[in-house]
Amino acid sequence: MDTTYYDHGTPAERWERAGMFFDAKDYTAAARVLGSLVEEVPEQTGPRLLLARAYYHSAQLRRAEAELKVIVERDPVEHYARLMLGRTLQRQGRDAEARPHLRIAAALGGEFDEE
Repeated sequence: MDTTYYDHGTPAERWERAGMFFDAKDYTAAARVLGSLVEEVPEQTGPRLLLARAYYHSAQLRRAEAELKVIVERDPVEHYARLMLGRTLQRQGRDAEARPHLRIAAALGGEFDEE
């Protein structure tokens, strides 16, 4: 597989290209660009979160789950990653595993159950 186009340019150029693919709903192409970018800058949350979103939207749910777990392990209060992880698990039919992540995301977002 030729990845020259996807890997070409500076990290900033590839980030911009990935965003354009994502905005155009070409999630598979966005993931191809973001995969190498995440390898290059693994400590940055932004590219990894967008990669997880691209995987989610292209139904690569196990890959999305893996990326989201990395983010949540590094930053347990990352609201959107928690929400996405919960939804990714739900989409795989793993509701019991999703529930705690969705509850934490709701609490981080200021939503509290009134019982």
